[in-house]
Amino acid sequence: MTDLASNAHEYSVSELAGSLKRLVEDQFGHVRVRGELGRVTIAKSGHCYLDIKDDKAVINSIIWKGTMNRLTMRPEEGMDVIVEGRMSTYPGRSNYQLIIEKMELAGEGALMALFEKRKKMLAAEGLFEADRKRDLPFMPSVIGVVTSPTGAVIRDILHRIMDRFPVHVLVWPVLVQGDKAADQIAGAITGFNHAEGFPRPDVLIVARGGGSLEDLWGFNEENVVRAAAGSAIPIISAIGHETDWTLIDYVSDYRAPTPTGAAEVAVPVRSEWLDTFDDYGLRLSRGLRRSLSEKKTLLSAARLPRLENILSGPQQRLDLAAAKLPSPGRIFDPLAQKLALAASRMPRPDRLLKEPQDQLQRLSARLRPDALRQGVIRQNEQLARISRPMNISMKRQLEGYEARLSRAGKLLDAYSYQGVLKRGYALVTDQDGQVVRQSKDLSSGQGVTLKFADGDRGAIINGGSSRARTKSKPKSTPSDQGDLF
Repeated sequence: MTDLASNAHEYSVSELAGSLKRLVEDQFGHVRVRGELGRVTIAKSGHCYLDIKDDKAVINSIIWKGTMNRLTMRPEEGMDVIVEGRMSTYPGRSNYQLIIEKMELAGEGALMALFEKRKKMLAAEGLFEADRKRDLPFMPSVIGVVTSPTGAVIRDILHRIMDRFPVHVLVWPVLVQGDKAADQIAGAITGFNHAEGFPRPDVLIVARGGGSLEDLWGFNEENVVRAAAGSAIPIISAIGHETDWTLIDYVSDYRAPTPTGAAEVAVPVRSEWLDTFDDYGLRLSRGLRRSLSEKKTLLSAARLPRLENILSGPQQRLDLAAAKLPSPGRIFDPLAQKLALAASRMPRPDRLLKEPQDQLQRLSARLRPDALRQGVIRQNEQLARISRPMNISMKRQLEGYEARLSRAGKLLDAYSYQGVLKRGYALVTDQDGQVVRQSKDLSSGQGVTLKFADGDRGAIINGGSSRARTKSKPKSTPSDQGDLF
């Protein structure tokens, strides 16, 4: 028998694992593999661990962090992809793995399958519900546009807005195709919502020209759709042609068929609204003129009474009441007489004290000096006792007279000649200064003087009325009266 062990080469475990690693890497240094992504795990380090499988086999794969940042798509379970890379082994687990350096979707069918998958997922979250969509502002003052700064799209939008209704337009330049497009579009939508250093737009237009499904894929990325769904500013999407649909179209508040259509939806036609306002103004003016004419006709038909007819009754009542008032002399004369009589009856204090003083002087002359002092003291005390009740009585009597005199003085002031004039009365005198007490004493054309509290006025009697004028002297003649009014 042949001893197989004697012909075998002896390896350590690490030597054998290293040899297998070199053999696999040399044999499969560059491979291109098509399959479906299975398990996809992104570690905290940024590396992505995933499986590529078909119906018969599974290959463990890895995408290093640096390669992940360069991919144009994010790996998701269920994707049908084509990857390029190199085979290697992992000695720690005794398995082989594919180190992926490039990844792309396997044809338009795979893109459509992913599109439908994402659409169902986002629709299940309610992002496409109609009640989430907001009304666009009727006349925005600022419009934000998220698109490429070069190309026909931005020129068409600006040109259409300027033709219809010129407003302030802010453009956030982004890539609209490629691996970095989705992040820039989502960042632009978020940036407009957190405007700093520039006015916050009233509406956003996210636009791109036509292209294939791969060209428009950036607008199907999940971060773009969620940024549009979370926008506090209403969004108009205008991606591709009328037949092109992207996921941002479903979540935006309005989908325009073309970028030019988005501009037409964003602003009204200024000239049409000016014509409408002019028409409204003309109709309003005509309505006001017609209403004023109708009111004027109704007012003329009402036949309002003349002012003199309204005031004639109150004027007659005022004249009758003034005629019944007593003259100032009849009121003040009796009061003045009563005041003079009361003053004449008041005793004088010097007369009341004269008799006690005379008696004191006679007694003091008969007394000796020493006795005189004692007598004077006693006499003063007696006099004080005698005069105290008299002084009290006299004081009370004087206070009563003073109060009556004060009341009479106030009444006299109230009924005085000047006081009566201050209450609105006037004294009529003729040219000789005589008081006119009755209207029959006056004749037409006669000049009179009206004395008021603050001055005199001249007047001329004319039938049943008079015309007054300002007077500078106590008496005047008709020739000095000047203008009559």
